[in-house]
Amino acid sequence: QVQLVESGGGLVQAGGSLRLSCAASGSISSIYAMGWYRQAPGKQREWVARITSSVITNYADSVKGRFTISGDNTWKTVYLQMSSLKPEDTAVYSCSAETTRRVYWGQGTQVTVSS
Repeated sequence: QVQLVESGGGLVQAGGSLRLSCAASGSISSIYAMGWYRQAPGKQREWVARITSSVITNYADSVKGRFTISGDNTWKTVYLQMSSLKPEDTAVYSCSAETTRRVYWGQGTQVTVSS
């Protein structure tokens, strides 16, 4: 089992920055990749970024150049640095942990970007 707890969300003005954290516990040695997703009201969950145990990162086109995912291969904490935030980035952000058996999810943290 893997437990994930996100933090760092909040209210920010457009153009501002926030850093989200995802703290993992439990069987973290079984994790081979972690990611961030977001879900805005009335919309489907959207993939945002992913980082692998080889520190290979990938980003959705909508956040490329503005968001940075980071962490290390201990998987204890993964971050999402968000810059140049836009109102359309408003959503609940959740982190995920991929293992060979299943994907685990955190509860999420609200990010609200005001115009």
